[in-house]
Amino acid sequence: MPIDQDAFFSMLGIAMRAGQLTLGADGVHAAIAAREAGFVLLDAGASENTKKRLRDACAHYGAALAETADDRLGFAIGKPGRMCAAVKKGTLCDKLKALSESGSSGRM
Repeated sequence: MPIDQDAFFSMLGIAMRAGQLTLGADGVHAAIAAREAGFVLLDAGASENTKKRLRDACAHYGAALAETADDRLGFAIGKPGRMCAAVKKGTLCDKLKALSESGSSGRM
């Protein structure tokens, strides 16, 4: 089930302003391969090719992956149309993971 909660997207905007995100399929894939990505986000509207490429990379390198509701990712970070992002490992990454997990279990 895609993430669709305001607290998560507010925190994602903070991560963007803090310089903790890598954007674009190629950049995200490179961050995953370099083991810099602690959490990868895919927009539900991303192409199937992009989704498969990043899912496979996350599975291979052990990075966490979540899907956001359609068109929410780009607007949350102030760059409409972006389909994927990688959050660098650290405190913001841990907080975003916790928010995504709490949203998927129905709490919040």
